[in-house]
Amino acid sequence: MSLTNSSSGAGAGAGTAQTPGGGAPAAIPGPAGLPVIGSLLDLRRDSLGAFLRAQREHGDVVRLEAGPPGLRSVFYAVFAPEGVQQILGTQAANFRKDHPLYEEVRQAFGNGLLTSQDDDYLRQRRLVQPLFTKRRVDGYATAVTTEADAVAARWRSAEEGVVDLVPEMNRLALRTVARILFGLDVEAAVAAIHHSAPVINDYVVRRAYAPLKVPRDWPTPRNLCNRRATAELNALCDRIIAERRAAAAGGEVSDHDDLLSLLASAGNDEDGTLDATEVREQVLIFLLAGHETTATSMAFTLHLLARHPGEQTRIRAELSRVLGDRTPTAADLDRLPRLTRAFKESMRLYPAAPVVSRRAVEATEVAGFTLPAGADVVVAPWVTHRHPDLWEDPERFDPDRFAPEREAERHRYAWFPFGGGPRACIGQHFSMLESVLALATLLRSHELEAIDQDVPVAAGITLQATGPARVRLRAL
Repeated sequence: MSLTNSSSGAGAGAGTAQTPGGGAPAAIPGPAGLPVIGSLLDLRRDSLGAFLRAQREHGDVVRLEAGPPGLRSVFYAVFAPEGVQQILGTQAANFRKDHPLYEEVRQAFGNGLLTSQDDDYLRQRRLVQPLFTKRRVDGYATAVTTEADAVAARWRSAEEGVVDLVPEMNRLALRTVARILFGLDVEAAVAAIHHSAPVINDYVVRRAYAPLKVPRDWPTPRNLCNRRATAELNALCDRIIAERRAAAAGGEVSDHDDLLSLLASAGNDEDGTLDATEVREQVLIFLLAGHETTATSMAFTLHLLARHPGEQTRIRAELSRVLGDRTPTAADLDRLPRLTRAFKESMRLYPAAPVVSRRAVEATEVAGFTLPAGADVVVAPWVTHRHPDLWEDPERFDPDRFAPEREAERHRYAWFPFGGGPRACIGQHFSMLESVLALATLLRSHELEAIDQDVPVAAGITLQATGPARVRLRAL
């Protein structure tokens, strides 16, 4: 996400660090930027590059300013894993999801697990957690391989044997999550999501970082376009929820085991059940969190392997040895360590959530500096995953970084593509299962050769490829 125009609710001035001997506290360092607008242009042009430069030049706690006087925002970035652990883990209660981006996501997709807080979040987590147990998630393996097999079959007839991995993996991830969420209604769901989700995502990001926000109920072209897209997605979910509940109320025995049906029937004595609006909000959040993030991770894994044919060959040998000619299953996830390491290394270099935002409730000391109460704070997997003190030659693709003995040596928060602490991603096992099984299916059927060597990226709600990632295919 671009952090241009991030709103600081603090008004508390610069953060400080205590100096030896009890002298005046030192201000948190950061780029000076331009005289009037600070780092505004750098953040707009390339926020991820700006964060990397800030860490290299100013250290692991950095203060950034962006925007002209009167509209200037101030926020703090924390890059060392110990600081990340404080913010996401040990002191998570002090760093809330009150950032403007989360408010816009909340307005667009509802108050689901991604955006809810406090008692709402705890109740939802208790209700939804049973649907994401390992046993339950492993049951979705067939849906994953069915969709991946369809992609492999289509690739065999690809024009000139060339595909762009970015839209290909977006389509695969969208169809997979739609099949798991909606079951037999996958085709209608894919059409609505494909049309509406990009409109809503663009609207959310633009509003989150706009210095002045036009009221949502004004009939501007952008507001009206977003309203239509939101209504289309809401109507899809509401229709399917109503059908499922009407069938149950009429005494019909349902053969639906999709996630939407399970959400609609989820409940316990303490928390009750989710009403229709709450079910829809969870579904929309799962679509957002389970579609774009997984698509990004799979696309960059395949592209990196296309650029590194030796590693691709080693993974294909593992697939041949473990799978033979059979379809991969959930039980194979632990039997494919080479492929899993490559996937983890891809998530290190291209984390689907490259920047994570929070807001400090109280003044907090991090790495010797005091972050003020009310400050907007970010942690950045994009930067921490490239920290030279944590990763040797950090831009190099090296799956062996994730050999068990090397993982054990690193700080828990040196690699955190799924977040961490009490708000860690509930779908982590599902993401790993879906990605590894789909990648295994595609790599076993095709050899990939990179055409585009470097893929430009930018940060929106999730990491976005801003150029093609084309590969030449050779069917095996």
